[in-house]
Parts: sequence; C-alpha cells; structure tokens
Amino acid sequence: MTGGTRSTATAGAGVVEVLRAGALTTVQDLGRVGWAHLGVPRSGALDPTALRLANRLVGNPESAAGLEITMTGCELRFPRAAAVAVTGAGAAVRVGDRPGDVGRPLSVPAGAVLRIGPPADGLRNWLAVGGGIAVEPVLGSRATDTLSGLGPPPLRDGDRLPLGAPTGPPAPVDVTVVASTPTELRLTLRLGPRDDWFTPAALDLLFGSAYTVSPVSNRVGARLTGAALPRAVAGELASEGIVLGAVQVPADGQPLIFLADHPTTGGYPVVGVVDDVTPLAQARPGTTVRFHGPQR
Repeated sequence: MTGGTRSTATAGAGVVEVLRAGALTTVQDLGRVGWAHLGVPRSGALDPTALRLANRLVGNPESAAGLEITMTGCELRFPRAAAVAVTGAGAAVRVGDRPGDVGRPLSVPAGAVLRIGPPADGLRNWLAVGGGIAVEPVLGSRATDTLSGLGPPPLRDGDRLPLGAPTGPPAPVDVTVVASTPTELRLTLRLGPRDDWFTPAALDLLFGSAYTVSPVSNRVGARLTGAALPRAVAGELASEGIVLGAVQVPADGQPLIFLADHPTTGGYPVVGVVDDVTPLAQARPGTTVRFHGPQR
C-alpha cells in the first residue's frame, strides 16, 4: 500500500478519493465474527444497524464495507458517478453545491465532492457507497481494528479507496427520520463474572450513581467517571476473557465499558456486562450513563 492507495480497485468500479479524512474515519463492516478464541476481537461498526441501513439505501448487501466517520466529518471526491447514503447523527451533507439529507440515498455525479459536516449532536456517521469499499479483507472482514491494527489503517488525506461493482439500485426513500441523541443513557447491566470482587456498597454505587463519558473514550472502550467502586478482594486477577460490553474496573475504581475494538483478555475484574452498547456509539464526552439491572 503505497502512495496513499489502499488496494487495487475492481475493474470498472472506480475509487473514492479522500480530500479530508477528519479526526478519525475508518473502513468498517459487520466485523470479524468467530475469531475471539484466537485473540482477534470482532471490531466492525460501532452501530451495526446504522451501517446496515446505509447499505440498504444504496442497494448493497448489509455486510458491505463502508466508512465510520467520527466527530469532525470528512470530504470525498468521486471520479465516477456513485450512489451514497449517510446515516447516524444529524449532520450537514452536501453533494457539490447541493444540500443532501442524512438517511436518504444520494446521487453523486462524476467528479463531485461529497462533504459531510460535524454532527449537530451525537458523535458518528456511517457512509455507504454503491458497490461497497473494496479494500482487501483480513480474516474475512474489511474492518479497521484500532487496537490490533488488523484491516486498513485509518484514512489519511490523499488516500484512494477502491469501490466494488454495484449490485442493486438505490432504495426508493422519500422520508428522512434522524433520531436525536439523548443526553442520558440507561444501560442494562448483568452482573458477573467478578461482581463478588466488589463490596455491596460498590454495587449500590454502580446502580445508584450517574456516571459521565470521559473524553479519553474511543472505539476500544467508553471510559466513565463518577463514583469509584471499592473492591472486596485485593490483589491481582489472572487474565480472563473479555466480551463486547464487558464493564471492567481498573485500579482507580472507574468503570470502563468495552466496545467493538476491545481486547480479548484482561487482568482487571469485570463487574458485569452491558446488554447493548450501541447507544454508546453516539455518546459524546460528558454524556450521562446510568446502569440498571435486567429487572429494574
């Protein structure tokens, strides 16, 4: 991969040129499922539903690779005409001089520039292009894993990404609905496997306190700040398996919720596992997080 080109484009399918990559734009699909036993996490889009929707809007299979765009938007040029769709947070979208909508298929003429602005609220957008982003797959997935380094590196200005051949027409969509991002998230937490390493008071704090998302959060995990959780068991814990949504508690007592690029093992106790981490994909620093049990 030299000269900013990630791989050779499918014959006749074209490329997309990255004019402005933004703070963090990565290639993502639905991830590397089934490799955790070999130490490879799933990775993939932080909001798989948003990526699936974008792919359906442009006529792609739901598993096609697109782009995940974080916080600052991006700018792309399409030397050939293409169908695109942007999903996720509300953001200003322009195709050349024309405004576009989040949540609708858009036609990009040959040579036009697609500009996706910063989210009005929330944190991320997902972009699908007809034919999908056709970088070389690694272990069956084109997803960028920011922890392990598997998959293509994050986009840089000047990159040229290959596109696959379109497989279907864009969807006939006339109405756009963009959900607002809540300022407080309520996450269902199932205790275990190491909740017995914490005092009863710690569990009361976990379920009874408000936490906030830390600015040092990323695709690996959402770090929370709030009431520290006192331990009932001192000492070291041998490394154990980590799953998506695991809430690990490091030595400072502040919970960390593991997201798509999480490690597959960890040495701090996991107090519980969050049922669905998708809402955290749009959680800006300062967002309030509250935990509740399955029956609460």
